[in-house]
Amino acid sequence: MLEAAAGLLAVGADPQTPVAVTSSGTTVDQRTVRCTLGDAADVVPAARLAGPVVAVLGEAAGVRDGSWFENKALFGWRVLVPRTKEQAGSLVARLAEHGAVADVVPTISVEPPRTPHQIEKAVKGLVTGRYEWIGFTSVNAVKAIREKFEEFGLDARAFAGLKVAAVGGVTAAALRDWGIEPDLVPSGGEEQSASGLLAVWPPFDEVLDPINRVFLPRADIATDTLVAGLQKNGWEVDDVTAYRTVRAAPPPAEVREAIKSGKFDAVVFTSSSTVRNLVGIAGKPHATTVVACIGPQTAKTAQEHGLRVDVLAPEPSVESLVRALADYGTGLRLSALEAGEPVVRPSQRKGAARRTAK
Repeated sequence: MLEAAAGLLAVGADPQTPVAVTSSGTTVDQRTVRCTLGDAADVVPAARLAGPVVAVLGEAAGVRDGSWFENKALFGWRVLVPRTKEQAGSLVARLAEHGAVADVVPTISVEPPRTPHQIEKAVKGLVTGRYEWIGFTSVNAVKAIREKFEEFGLDARAFAGLKVAAVGGVTAAALRDWGIEPDLVPSGGEEQSASGLLAVWPPFDEVLDPINRVFLPRADIATDTLVAGLQKNGWEVDDVTAYRTVRAAPPPAEVREAIKSGKFDAVVFTSSSTVRNLVGIAGKPHATTVVACIGPQTAKTAQEHGLRVDVLAPEPSVESLVRALADYGTGLRLSALEAGEPVVRPSQRKGAARRTAK
């Protein structure tokens, strides 16, 4: 390219001709440097563009601003998603909308309860009219009850007369796939918290509610927030272990090395268990990796494990989490441009010390 530029200048081309030089085009590593034909011999080598390049000269070199994929907030970012593939779909899709590439690393494995007696008793009670409500706080809970129904030869008709609550949009969608329309879903996000569900759950009313009992099929490590709140509001709660979450096997060696050496630009934590399990099976993310958390409790757990939280979602939802990370990426980009520095991804920073909590 530089030889071509020199040749054009030698035959009288205007040194002020705009030039845009793009390397690794159409990939997430795409990068473009703009200069003039006269400056190309100095600017292009200094940019250290990798791989083959494409150069555009003339007025066309100036029309790329605001139109190329590389201007997205998280363009080229490699984001670590410590979640099961079944749960990561919407998160991966939203990251892609902002230009990022997600690497899903499962940190938990979902298994049946050690003894099925409690869950089987609760399912039979559901069929015989023991409960007024059933509350689903995760897709895994829906899956566990659905599998138990199929084992007993039951289907969605067994929910007739029962009020159904779902913690958020993803869980509600899993219920609808089963043919069940939830009666209660918190608004304002794709995934919500137990406290959000509790805030919209009506208290027990002796006149309106013929039965005062709630069935909560949950994970073995679920918090007591929802149970305690429902009991305070007059409900009797059968808090039943529908499934167990156990730590997944460590990821491949190359993934563990990428996590520890800073090859990831960001990691997004959607629960405290994802923090604990990721650190347990793969180690702490490197100092240069941006840490994003879905809520205060998750952030607290990250800090307890020696991580500094860079991004905290204003609302406990996947949409809010990704949007907050994108805003953070935009801020880094603007700061670099204002300082006259090249825009680099977090993984391209050098010489950072390992990240610690404040």
